[in-house]
Amino acid sequence: MAFFQNSVLKKYLATQDQPLVKEAYTAYQKYFHHPQIRENIRAAKEEQFQEGFLRELFVNILGYTINPNPDYDLTTELKNIKDAKKTDGAILKDGKALAVIELKGTDTKDLEKIRDQAFNYKNNQPECVYVITSNFEKLRFYIDNAVDFLEFNILAMQLEEFKVFWLLLQKENLLSGIPKKIKEQSLLVEEQITKQLYADYSAFKQELWQDMVKLNAGTDELELYKKSQKLLDRFLFIFFAEDKGLLPPNSIMEIVTHWNKLCDLDEYRPLYQIFKKYFGYLNTGRVQPGKAEIHAYNGGLFAPDPILDALEISDQVLEKHVRKLTEYDFESEVDTNILGHIFEHSLNDIENVRAQLAGEVVDRSKTKRKRDGVFYTPKYITKYIVDNTLGKLCTEKKAELEIVDEDFAEGKRGRQKKTIQRLKEKLDTYRSWLLQLTICDPACGSGAFLNQVLEFLMAEHRYVDELESQLFDSPLILPNVENHILENNIFGVDINEESVQIARLSLWLRTAKKGRKLSSLNSNIKVGNSLIDDPEVAGDLAFNWSAQFPKVFAKGGFDVVVGNPPYVDIKALDPELVKVLFKTYQTAENRINLYSIFIEKGYYLLKDKGFLSFINPNSILINSSYTKIRKLLMDDMTTIVKLPDSVFEDAIVETVIFEFRKGFNSDVVNALVYPKDLKINSIDNLFLKKFNKSGWKNNDSCNFNIFISPEINVILDKTLENSVLLETLADFTLGITPYDKYKGHSEDLIKNRDYHSDIRINDTYKPLISGGNITRYHVSNQIGEYIKYGEWLGAARDERFFTNPRILIRQIVSGNPPRIYAGYTDEELYFTQIGFGIIPKPNTIEIKSLLAILNSTLINFYHKYSFLDLEKELFQKILIANCKRLPVNMKVIGKGSDLETPASQIIEMAKEFNKLKIRFIELLEAKFPIEKLSTKLQNWPSLDFKGFLGELKKAKVQLSLAEEAEWMAYFNEQKSKAQSLQSDITRLDREIDNLVYELYGLTEEEIRIVEGD
Repeated sequence: MAFFQNSVLKKYLATQDQPLVKEAYTAYQKYFHHPQIRENIRAAKEEQFQEGFLRELFVNILGYTINPNPDYDLTTELKNIKDAKKTDGAILKDGKALAVIELKGTDTKDLEKIRDQAFNYKNNQPECVYVITSNFEKLRFYIDNAVDFLEFNILAMQLEEFKVFWLLLQKENLLSGIPKKIKEQSLLVEEQITKQLYADYSAFKQELWQDMVKLNAGTDELELYKKSQKLLDRFLFIFFAEDKGLLPPNSIMEIVTHWNKLCDLDEYRPLYQIFKKYFGYLNTGRVQPGKAEIHAYNGGLFAPDPILDALEISDQVLEKHVRKLTEYDFESEVDTNILGHIFEHSLNDIENVRAQLAGEVVDRSKTKRKRDGVFYTPKYITKYIVDNTLGKLCTEKKAELEIVDEDFAEGKRGRQKKTIQRLKEKLDTYRSWLLQLTICDPACGSGAFLNQVLEFLMAEHRYVDELESQLFDSPLILPNVENHILENNIFGVDINEESVQIARLSLWLRTAKKGRKLSSLNSNIKVGNSLIDDPEVAGDLAFNWSAQFPKVFAKGGFDVVVGNPPYVDIKALDPELVKVLFKTYQTAENRINLYSIFIEKGYYLLKDKGFLSFINPNSILINSSYTKIRKLLMDDMTTIVKLPDSVFEDAIVETVIFEFRKGFNSDVVNALVYPKDLKINSIDNLFLKKFNKSGWKNNDSCNFNIFISPEINVILDKTLENSVLLETLADFTLGITPYDKYKGHSEDLIKNRDYHSDIRINDTYKPLISGGNITRYHVSNQIGEYIKYGEWLGAARDERFFTNPRILIRQIVSGNPPRIYAGYTDEELYFTQIGFGIIPKPNTIEIKSLLAILNSTLINFYHKYSFLDLEKELFQKILIANCKRLPVNMKVIGKGSDLETPASQIIEMAKEFNKLKIRFIELLEAKFPIEKLSTKLQNWPSLDFKGFLGELKKAKVQLSLAEEAEWMAYFNEQKSKAQSLQSDITRLDREIDNLVYELYGLTEEEIRIVEGD
C-alpha cells in the first residue's frame, strides 16, 4: 500500500501548528537550500558531517536536544544491548531508543545497502519502533518493518513535502507516537477500503454477468463470465489512468453525463456503445482538435474482442456501477496491493461460478485458495525472496565490474577522460547485463512476485541513472525501461487464465505512462500447465517451456526462478495425472505435495549458477516423502527461513523459504528459525544459525534439520558412527487393521465392530491390548476386549508378533522431553494400530539389550532431534519407518552385552510394579461402586494420601474416620512398596544410560547436553 492512507494523513496534517511549521520550513530552507552548503554536503565524507547533520536537521529544525546537554533525547553512537556495535545516532524516550539513525555519505547512492545494518541495530533495542537511514541527501523513514518506507530529499524539499516530514519527525510528534498512530489507522482504513471495494467490484461483476446472460441468450455462460472480468479489467485500468493523469480526468463520468444528455435530446444510444468507442481510442489513440488527446495504451487489453464487442449490456447496470467505482481515489486510496487482495478473491468467484454451472453444490468454506493451495503472498515475503536471489546476482555483478558508489560521486571535474570513459563503460556493461536477465514465476497467480521483480529492476536502473548523473554532473534523466523489463526480463505461467489476465493487468497498472503504449505481455506471461508438456494429458494447457520461451532456453534457462507454488496433497489430484507426474519427475515419491514437483521443475528451468527460491510448507524439511527432493537440493541449498505460522491471511500454514543456487555446492547453509507464534512484517538475521551440511548428508533421509544446534548435530553424528540401522537387525510389523472397506467390509460391519468382543467367545477371539498397556520395559496383560483373529481381518499380520518374545512400541510418545515407550512381553497379546512390534533376527542382537537401547535417554534424544516436529507439543508419534532408522552400535551385535542384566532386572521390577498397581485398583473397584476410575486414581502411586482421599471424594466415595485410618495404613504401605520399586527402576535406568553413553562414545560434555535437554 501507499505508506499512509491519504485521508488519515490529511487529518493529522490539519492538526499541526501551521505558523510553526512555516517558521521551521524557513529555517530549513535557509540552511539546506543554500547552494554552497548543499555543495559542501554533497562533497562531505560520512565522518565529516554526521554530527553536523544531526545537529542542523534534528536539533535546529526538528527541536531535539543532543547529548551531552541536560535532558537530551538525541544521541550519537548508541551501543547495542547485545554486542559492541553502535548505531550512528538514536532518538531516546525515557532513556531508551525509540528510533535508530544510520548515516552514510552522499557517495552511498543506494540506501538499501544500509537497511539491514540499521534494522540489526533496531532489533538490539527492545523499545525501538522507528528506523531512519540517510546519505545526507536522501532520508528514509521506516515504521516497525524493513519493507515500507517514506523517502525525503533533504536538499530539495518543498513546503508540502516538508509538512509531512515535520509531522513524522518533529520531536513532540515522534515522541508521542504520532507516526505509528497514522500507520495503524491507515492499515485499518486500507482494510475497510479493500472490503468495500471488493464488495462493489463483486457486485458489479455479478450483476454484469447476470445481465449478459439475460440479454445474450445462446452464448456460453462461463464465456460470458470471463468477458465480464475482462470488461471490469478495462474499467479498472481507466480509473487508475484517470487518477494518475494518464487519461483526461473523470473521462468515464463525462461519458455517462454525455450519454444522459443524448437521452434527454432523444438521441439515445446504448451506453455500452459509447464505452466501446472510448475503448477503441485507448487502443489506437485519439488526436482531435478541441478534444483532449488520448494516447494509445494497447497491450492487448483494449484490442478488438469479437465476442465482447458483440454483446448487449443494459445501460442501468453500467451506469450504476461505474458511478460507484469512480468515487474511489485510485491515486491515493487504492494501490496495487489492495487490488492484489481483490484479484485473489475474484479467482475464488470464478471457481464458484464454474461449479455452479456444472450443477455442483458450492462449498463456500472450500475456496480456490484452500482447494488449490493458493495463498496471496505478503509483500515482505516477495521482497525478501527477490532481494536474496535477483538482488544477490546484481550485487555480485557490480562487485565483478568494480562499481563503487564513491568513484562516481567525485564527478568528472579534474579527472582524466579515460577514467570517465572507464567508469561509463562499467555502467553501460552493467545496464546491458541487467537488460538480458530472465526471471520466472512458474505459478504466477495474480502476479505478486512478478510485480516485485519489476519494482526491483526499475530501482536498479534508477541506481545506474543516478551514478551516471553524478559522473557527468548532469540532471537525472530516467529512461523508459519499464516496457523492456516487462517484455524481456519477466516471465510467468499459470494454469488459470483469469490469474494470468489479472497478473498482466497489475503489471500494466504499475508501469503505465502517459503517451506510452502498454507492453504486450502475451509472449511472456502465459496460460499453461507448468508441469505437463503432453497435450494428451493436459490438452490445450500442455506447456513446453523450451518451445514457449526459446530465447531463454537458447541461453541455458532462467537466471532466477521464484514463487509461491500451490500446496496440494497428491491424493487430491486425478489418479491418472498423478501417474504422469510420478513418471515424469524423478523426485516424486510416497505422499508428496504438488509444491515439491514445482521445486524440481524450477530446478530444471534454471541455468547454471541461477537462483531458485520458493515459499512452501515446512514438510520439505524432514518428512520422508521429500527425501528425493532434499537430495536434489542438498549440495546447492544456501538458505532456509522457517517462518512463523501466521504468514498468510486467514490460514495457519507452517512454511519455509528456501534459497538454492544451481551448481554452487556450498558446505554451509544459513537458517533463520522464527518462533512459530511470532508476528512479523519483515525478515532479518535476528534468528540466524549456520549449519554444516555434512551431518545432513550422512543421514540417508537427508533431513534439513534446522531446529537443532551444531552441538546437538555432533552428538547425532557420533551416535551414527560405528552403528547399523535397526531395520537390518530386526523384523517389524504394524498392528492389526481390523476393518478395511477395500477388503470388502461393509459399512455396517465396520460401524458395529463385528470382530471385536468384550468376552472371549471362542478360540478365534484373542486378547487385545490398548496403547495404555505398553509402558517402558513392560506390557500389561490387563485385557478389556478381544478380537476375532484370522484372514477375514483388514490386515491380520504375522501371528508370531502376537505370541513370540518381542518388543512392542507404543505409537504415541509422551513426557517432557517426549519418550519412546518400548515394552517386552512373551505372552499371547494382540494389538491394532496403537503401536508396532519388533523381533530381532537370529544371531543379531539380544532382545533385552535392544529393549534397553530403545528406552535409553540417548536414543530418545536421537529420535527427538532426528524425526519429531520440535514445535509440536501434543500427540507426537514414533513412526515405524523412523524406528527402523534408529542406530544400533555394532559392539552389541552378535554377542551378549552388559545391558542384558539391568534390562532383565527392570523387566521383572516393571512387571511387579504393574501387578502392585493393578491389585490396588482391583481392591478399589471391589470395595467402592466407582463407575470409572479417574486417571489420577489409576496412577495412585503418584498421589499422597490427602490427594487419594480427594480423588475418592470426587468419585462420591465418603470414608468414616475408622475407614480412613485403615486405608491410610494400607495406602502408605502399598505406596512405599511402589516407591521402592520405582527407585530401583530409576537406579537401573541410570545404569543403562551410562552403559549406552559408553557404548556410543559420548564425552562428559555431550552427556550433559543430552541430559539437560
